[in-house]
Amino acid sequence: MKVATAEQMREFDRRASEDFGVPSIVLMENAGRLVSEAVCEALGDLNGKRVTIVAGRGNNGGDGFVAARYLRDAGAHVAVFLLGKPEDVGGDARANLDILLDSGIAVRSITSAEEITTLPYSDAIVDAIFGTGLRGEVTALPADVIRAINAARKPVVAVDIPSGLDADTGAVLGVSIEADCTVTFALPKIGLLTYPGAACVGKLVVGDIGIPKCLFEEITVELVDEAMVASKLPARPPDAHKGTFGTAVVIAGSLGLTGAAAMASEAALRAGAGLSTLACAASLQDIMATKLTEVMTRGLPETDARSISSAAVDPTLDLVEKGDSVTLGCGLGTHPDTCEFVHRLVKSVRKPMIIDADGLNALSKDIATLQGDHGDLVLTPHPGEMSRLLGTSTEAVQSNRMDAVKQAASRFHCVVVLKGARTLISEPSGKVFINPTGGPGLATGGTGDVLAGAIGGLLAQGLSQLDAAICGAFIHGRAGDISADELGAAGVIAGDVLRALPAALKELWSAVA
Repeated sequence: MKVATAEQMREFDRRASEDFGVPSIVLMENAGRLVSEAVCEALGDLNGKRVTIVAGRGNNGGDGFVAARYLRDAGAHVAVFLLGKPEDVGGDARANLDILLDSGIAVRSITSAEEITTLPYSDAIVDAIFGTGLRGEVTALPADVIRAINAARKPVVAVDIPSGLDADTGAVLGVSIEADCTVTFALPKIGLLTYPGAACVGKLVVGDIGIPKCLFEEITVELVDEAMVASKLPARPPDAHKGTFGTAVVIAGSLGLTGAAAMASEAALRAGAGLSTLACAASLQDIMATKLTEVMTRGLPETDARSISSAAVDPTLDLVEKGDSVTLGCGLGTHPDTCEFVHRLVKSVRKPMIIDADGLNALSKDIATLQGDHGDLVLTPHPGEMSRLLGTSTEAVQSNRMDAVKQAASRFHCVVVLKGARTLISEPSGKVFINPTGGPGLATGGTGDVLAGAIGGLLAQGLSQLDAAICGAFIHGRAGDISADELGAAGVIAGDVLRALPAALKELWSAVA
């Protein structure tokens, strides 16, 4: 599903009217009707139910005025409160305010939150205060009203976006409505799907209000779904053998961080690769061979800290030539000579490569390696690693994750996976995919290693860098959800997510069977 910015939606509204002859007041009528239907679904029979509608002076308020008419006609007792004066309302919203008043529904202008006297007695509240155009922090009367609505603890249906959210980033602009349901129009907005905004949305309903869908073709942000991922998975022919599904080479591990290497290399197999080979410091090979049954191991020259040394570049390149994908960095350590190994390897490898964790930390010390000539890369940073790659703060990355992932993909000319709640995947052209799977079950050490290995396993099977990243993030997140459902989110560990990868894949295969 395509996902829009606030500016794009304003342009679609304008073009629907100017280029396609769809009157803007018709779009508002359709929007208000959809809101009323959501309230009806939440409450059931509306006869005798009390609904409070709190409206702002703009088009969001106009949608609320339309909803009030439909709700009254369905039998609800409707109370409408306006933050401002009627004379401050213009355009289509004013037309619908006049219709509302002519139909006998009173609209009370308020100057304080205390004047919304119906909140404690409401069966539902409609938030029609601010739409997607909000940019500055919410203060004064609107902030007081939003707090009062939240404090009422009644079911809240938000119009287009919960008031107080930034539609493009999901940032809370001071204070935000905490909705039980959000009815958004034409397309979901980025801020509805990215945190912290996503936590304020409740059930998300996307309603068609009559904007021609051909206008959406050039949108560059999409929400990943099951059908998209299932369509990209490699076929599993009945006459296949281990060579059919490729060899994943994983270069990982150091003293004290052998678990990261083990999970990444096993995840490649769990994601469907035919073979997986782990290359690690020579003195750790016996340990890894004991930990891993199905993964082959190879010892490499090492530093005095028992991490891979720069002397391992040539034997590693020989090993890589026999593989179909390379996963670099999980638990690799940050010894200076290990960092030198990373830089030299990235400059030399031309196989599809995922770089994670300490591989990214090494590259962030001299970003020229990523900006120079390199092979086909997928970078999988968490916000802290992304901040080091971009030379900024973690807070800056988290405040606008969409811009950060696009910036990194463009700067380093590769696919970038920005991990976190609602993981983002971007390619250099600026196209971004929002992954909806995963939750608190992934909030445990080692799950990033599982993700890196899974993407490597998918690359080994012949998927493109972008498709492997999209599928890997979705499957990994779903495995986390399966584990949390089974065990409870607090008790999930990375090994549980690793073991659930086949179940996540099975679900996808079943969906297209």
